[in-house]
Amino acid sequence: MKRFPLLLCLVYLVTTSFYPGSSESNSAPEMVKVTEITLSPKENVSPQNPAEEIYRQLQFTEETLNFEVFEKAFWGFQNLKKSGKLRPDQDVLSVCDFSLSSNRKRLWVIDLGEKKVLFNTLVAHGKGTGEEFATNFSNTENSHQSSLGFYVTEQTYNGDNGYSLRLFGMDRGYNDAALERCIVMHGAKYVSEDFIRSEKRLGRSWGCPAVPASLAKPIINTIKNQTCLFIYYPDQNYLASSQWLKNMQKTDSILNAPAKTMATN
Repeated sequence: MKRFPLLLCLVYLVTTSFYPGSSESNSAPEMVKVTEITLSPKENVSPQNPAEEIYRQLQFTEETLNFEVFEKAFWGFQNLKKSGKLRPDQDVLSVCDFSLSSNRKRLWVIDLGEKKVLFNTLVAHGKGTGEEFATNFSNTENSHQSSLGFYVTEQTYNGDNGYSLRLFGMDRGYNDAALERCIVMHGAKYVSEDFIRSEKRLGRSWGCPAVPASLAKPIINTIKNQTCLFIYYPDQNYLASSQWLKNMQKTDSILNAPAKTMATN
């Protein structure tokens, strides 16, 4: 009789060893799985800024374009294109950074589609805009000053300055008088390293973004017929008022530069 309870205990142990585990033991793997999903970068990282994505892939061989300037140019380009102002089959963006010394190569022509810098060269500002550095800008006839903002390139022609490119100013009050003022892109002998060595600064135009004579034709042929040109300077009034910068996705990218007053004569 003593063997019978022992036998029952043995049978119980053998049979219960095949029962499934408790709900707590089953929940452990599920908790690990959920944790992995929660920490996945695909779930938690916000989409990249497309301007930053393109900028990272650009290879600057000489002068490096400031990212915040590029970003403004990029969003202006996007807004102009959405408005039908630019050729839909063209992704060429030209940027002049007139916050830099005129002795530096401060013009970039960029193919956004190919993510490639096509040209990086010298570019002149207007005689009335400043000496080595640009300080004053105007939209007024005979001011001989450069004008800020976004332009749409137009047709080419041969004039007093040779092969030239008409520019249509897109920012009201800042550059929309460009056609009437004959503000165009053209080549000039005073836009050269030799002139800088001689005069300690680049030569100046009457308001046109003049480029080296040897590069005028290839640059103009690349950017002609409804592509975007952006002439930048950290003028807070302009940056706050340009309609083409209103819808920038990033709101913290305006440079903290001192406000500049636009010249009116």
